[in-house]
Amino acid sequence: MNFGNARRVVVTGVGAVTPIGTAADGLWSGLASRRSAVRVVTRFDPAPFRSRIAAEIPDFRPQDHLDAKRMRRLDRFSQLAVSCARLALADAELRLEGENRDRFGAMMGSALGGVAFAEAQVPKYLAEGPRGLDASLALAVFPGAASCNIAIEFGLTGPNATNAMSCASGTIAVGEAFHVVRDGRADVMLAGGAEAPLAPLTFAAFSNIRAMSTRNDDPATASRPFDAERDGFVMGEGAAVLVLEERARAVARGAPIYAEVIGHAYTNDAYHMTAPRPDGRQAARAMRLALEDAAATPAEVGYVNAHGSSTPLNDSTETLAIKQVFGDHAYRLAVSGTKGYYGHALGASGAIEAAICALALRRGWLPPTLNLQRPDPACDLDCLPGDGRPAAPDVVVSNSFGFGGVNATLVLRRA
Repeated sequence: MNFGNARRVVVTGVGAVTPIGTAADGLWSGLASRRSAVRVVTRFDPAPFRSRIAAEIPDFRPQDHLDAKRMRRLDRFSQLAVSCARLALADAELRLEGENRDRFGAMMGSALGGVAFAEAQVPKYLAEGPRGLDASLALAVFPGAASCNIAIEFGLTGPNATNAMSCASGTIAVGEAFHVVRDGRADVMLAGGAEAPLAPLTFAAFSNIRAMSTRNDDPATASRPFDAERDGFVMGEGAAVLVLEERARAVARGAPIYAEVIGHAYTNDAYHMTAPRPDGRQAARAMRLALEDAAATPAEVGYVNAHGSSTPLNDSTETLAIKQVFGDHAYRLAVSGTKGYYGHALGASGAIEAAICALALRRGWLPPTLNLQRPDPACDLDCLPGDGRPAAPDVVVSNSFGFGGVNATLVLRRA
């Protein structure tokens, strides 16, 4: 790799609230448990739907991260975003007092933003009219509330944006924040994704298009990336935020360093709103462009954290795309899809998986693909069934593919 004169960007903090654990240590412990968090939905009555399972966060207490006034003003989606940002800053041992906050920013991703909160307001409107609505509705429903509330909470006046590019949103947020720091537009960025989609209307919409698993009698095995019997994704909720920091600055303050972010790119299939392009060429192109951005060769990559949504078309198409990029080296790669643990948190998934990659690089263990019992012949790579694998790859790739044909890739390097 030749990094030239570009500023280098490292991950110095990880904050997460997920169905398998909270904070960096909780997320890692959840992965080490090798157990799925998918259960029958309890947030609402799932009986009317084809799919009745999801990955819910069992123990999120916003009061642990927000004062009472702020907690009341934020819906669950924004609560998750701000809470993860606080956890990430603490993990990075980063105190903001005395910092030039014009050089600190936030970038987030979310497919749906505060849609679930808006859905909950509809009965109030029907019963009481406009006066029945929560006054915060207009400020809670748009996805940009994620990065804006983080900025307000911590006084960050640098670059700020939230994208809503479906299931690739979190990966795009982290990648664009990486470019902001690398290009010198900021020194520190809080970047990630947040999603709180578990509400009847949203759930029904995805269920009706037959995108979700109907393995209702055995929820823990429903999300099964690359398995021949996969039948759809499992909806989840969650959030993750990474602290991305200019490397020299991080080293100077003695910050903990998980990994280095070295490349990012995204493309579009321009093919279909839900189905991936069958030849996988634009997914492959996203990976190639990200590797070019990283000044890395395919042969340097040792692990791919796959999008691995557990849908019939996605997993086989992603396998095809990986083969196009890596050639014979594809069969020497470790590949795992980690959504079997925590479901598919839509726009937050890429951020959660970027956090997993950073943790894996620091701790030297690659998590398995849960529930991979009978590999699909079309998904014939080393997809890490069983217990995972101790490993210390130099370079890892994290993929996220979303509705609308969005393909996004991050490249990280061992610190």
